[in-house]
Amino acid sequence: MNLARVGAGGGVAGQCPQAGGALARLILGARLRRLREAAGVSPEDAGEAIRASRSKISRLEHGRTGFKSRDVADLLTLYGVTDDAERDTMLALAGHANAGSWWQGYADVVPAWLEHYLDLEPAASLIRTYEVAHVPGLLQTGDYARAVLRSGHPAVSAAEVERRVELRLHRQHVLRRSEPVRLWAVIDEAALRRPIGGAAVMRAQIAHLIEASRLPHVNIQVLPLSVGGHAASGGCVTLLRFSEAELPDMVYLEQLLTAVYLSKPTDSAGYRDVLDRLVTQAEDPGASAATLERMLGARA
Repeated sequence: MNLARVGAGGGVAGQCPQAGGALARLILGARLRRLREAAGVSPEDAGEAIRASRSKISRLEHGRTGFKSRDVADLLTLYGVTDDAERDTMLALAGHANAGSWWQGYADVVPAWLEHYLDLEPAASLIRTYEVAHVPGLLQTGDYARAVLRSGHPAVSAAEVERRVELRLHRQHVLRRSEPVRLWAVIDEAALRRPIGGAAVMRAQIAHLIEASRLPHVNIQVLPLSVGGHAASGGCVTLLRFSEAELPDMVYLEQLLTAVYLSKPTDSAGYRDVLDRLVTQAEDPGASAATLERMLGARA
C-alpha cells in the first residue's frame, strides 16, 4: 500500500514545506499502528522489539516523535511486512519524518504542550474551531494578538511578547499558501464585543475578519449572545482534519497552562457533533458578515 508520494528531495508530494515532516510522522505512525493491530502484536511486545517502552510505541504511532530507520525496519519485520516496495516507502517516510519542525526558530517561546499542535496545523486540510474569549489566532491582526498576549502574559518582556506575536502571524501562512487550509470558525459574539487593545485595535480586527470572510476557503460564523446556552458551553474546541485517509481527525483542547489532544474516533465524533450543532445555532456566514459590518459601523 502506497502511503504517500515521496519526492526526490524527500518531501511528501503536494504538501507545503511546513507540513512535510509532521505529515510524514502522522502517516507513518498511523500505518504502523494498523500493521501492529492487524498482526495481533501488543504495544508492549512492539516496544520490546525495538528496545523501547510501550509509551515510546504510543508516541511513534501518534506521530509525536521522530523515527529511527532501524526501528521502523524491525517493526515492519515483526508485523510481517515483506513487500520491498512497501518497506521502501515506509523507510523513506521515516527519513522525511525526522525533518525539523518549522517552529523551532521560535522554540524559546513555544511551550512543550503546544509543539504538537504547531506541527499538526499546517498538515491539516480543514480546521474547525470555536472561540469564546478571543478571535481565533489564525484570524488575529498583529495589534490584536499583541494585546491578547500582553494580557495573558503580564510578566514577560516586551521582546518576548513580540516573538510570540511573530509566531502567531507566521502560523497564518496556512491561509495564504497556494493550497490553503480551509478554516471554519465560529466566534462567540462576546469575543467581538470585548474591547481588547482598545477601540482602534478592535476596529481594525473586525475589518480584518470581514476581509478574511471573503476568502473562498474561510467561513466565519458569529454565535449571538441571544442564543443563550449552546452546544460548546464547555469551552473552546479546535478540530483538525487531514486529507490522508489514514489519518483520524484530531481534537485540540487548549487550557490555561496545558492542552489535551484527542484522536480516538469516539472522542472526535463527539466534538464533531458539538461543532455541527454550533454552526446551526450561529448566524450563517452571510448574516455573520452583516453583523461584523454593523459592529464596524458602530465603532466608526
